[in-house]
Amino acid sequence: MHRAALAVVVLVLAVALPGCSSGADESPTLPAGTIRVVSYDFPENHILAEVYAAGLRRAGLEVVVQHGVGTREVVLPALEQGVVDVVVDYLGTAAEFLRPDADTARRDAADMHADLARTLAPRGLTVLDAAAAEDQNGFVVLARVAAEQGISRLSDLTAIAPGLTFGGPPECPDRPHCLVGLRDVYGLRFGTVLSMPSRAATVDTLLAGGIDVGMLETTDPHLTDESLLLLEDDRGLQPRENVVPIVRTDVLEDAGDAMAATMDDVSARLTTADLIELNRAVALDGRTPAEAAAQWWEATG
Repeated sequence: MHRAALAVVVLVLAVALPGCSSGADESPTLPAGTIRVVSYDFPENHILAEVYAAGLRRAGLEVVVQHGVGTREVVLPALEQGVVDVVVDYLGTAAEFLRPDADTARRDAADMHADLARTLAPRGLTVLDAAAAEDQNGFVVLARVAAEQGISRLSDLTAIAPGLTFGGPPECPDRPHCLVGLRDVYGLRFGTVLSMPSRAATVDTLLAGGIDVGMLETTDPHLTDESLLLLEDDRGLQPRENVVPIVRTDVLEDAGDAMAATMDDVSARLTTADLIELNRAVALDGRTPAEAAAQWWEATG
């Protein structure tokens, strides 16, 4: 990132985060040793920040959480600059952001984790254990239609795609793990492509018959609806997207063994099914991310 842009990022975060100001007449600084957890600007990441933060609090550590700070272009430089301390990321997306030429297709999670750790170590950042939970792009059809036509995998769509209508987010036509990848890896060329304003709209339009195939993340809470079928990515278009915390190395060292052990314990417990239920609690049941995290901790003990 350009130096001027990075300076703006750090300034904005210093104003936004509680206790980061040094002005005498402004808000007081945080107590020494307080761990600053931030989230990216989408709901699932807000939930994950609260899940890990709750674990740190249970271990007796002081934590503040700031939600929706921004995209990776904002948050990762802020981590390097010491403005924030922890973000919960996703293996494949983080790897491709840091190294756009990285070939993440079909690489296993352990290999990608080791590569990400090597990339970030010189920047003063530590990649902790990855969770089994992961959130990938997924492609969904009506279960009834799938049963009628014998469809269960993305490759099953190749012959019939020209007669189908696809619905996905506005950026999907330009993304390598969305329509670009579906064309290059699976040879899928849909007859019509519609831009969907939200994942909820994608589901509603699919159920109403306005589209035949919709893009949803694999942790979308609507996938608990048995009328929808998530197609198998049988040619490995999507990279592994395991949830993985990235932490400032100096903060980790100052906190002692408790911080790493606690966050690794959270990752060891967290499954994709858990992530779907956490998303459901917020998106469909109306709980806050903190409430959903507390519920998860109660259920896992």
